[in-house]
Amino acid sequence: MPSDHDVATCDDCFARIRWAITVNGRRQAVNADPDETGNLAAHRDGTGTLKVRVLGGERPTLEHAEWQAMPHAATCTNRRPRPPRSSSRPGRRAVVRYGTWRWNR
Repeated sequence: MPSDHDVATCDDCFARIRWAITVNGRRQAVNADPDETGNLAAHRDGTGTLKVRVLGGERPTLEHAEWQAMPHAATCTNRRPRPPRSSSRPGRRAVVRYGTWRWNR
């Protein structure tokens, strides 16, 4: 059973959550308490970081010190729509650059 030292609250529904890192290195909120209906396997690595992976494919069962978790996005009761992400270069517009004009006289 995980300890409560890293539990935060969701800004939308005020539920208890934990922030974890996915296999792809992205942050994901998971419900703080283990859930046997969840589709994630969570564990702490050697540095104490909470890591999650999806249960399925080649590794469909829990291994070693993993516990089953539910992604918070699936259970959030008051989720606000997020604004669309900006482009990778905010404030930049397409610019037409004219070539050098040479007048033959």
